[in-house]
Amino acid sequence: QVQLVESGGGLVQAGGSLRLSCTASGRTFSRTIMGWFRQAPGKEREFVASISWTGSSTDYALSVKGRFTISRDNSKNTMYLQMNSLKPEDTAVYYCAALRPGGSWYNRDRTYEYDYWGQGTQVTVSS
Repeated sequence: QVQLVESGGGLVQAGGSLRLSCTASGRTFSRTIMGWFRQAPGKEREFVASISWTGSSTDYALSVKGRFTISRDNSKNTMYLQMNSLKPEDTAVYYCAALRPGGSWYNRDRTYEYDYWGQGTQVTVSS
């Protein structure tokens, strides 16, 4: 099983930056497609970014493309989300997640296809 723990959230002003980390346990981490999702109060959880097993492929929601960068370091069992030029509408609880080992890239932006989830970290962007 894959166990995930997020960190790095906080309160920043609009235009600022944050770097989120997701540490994972389990030998399957290096063979698992990973993603970041977020959920604002009263809204559904939405896709933010995903990354392939080796990090060679990435995908981003249009709302964050050009501002956020997803990466992973399998030797450290860690995935990152660098968030720049933050906007108030980025305010949400951010979750890291993993597909089932051997999962398809086709499911990279599908919330309901992710099997493993962290507890979330709060990101608040003030105007």
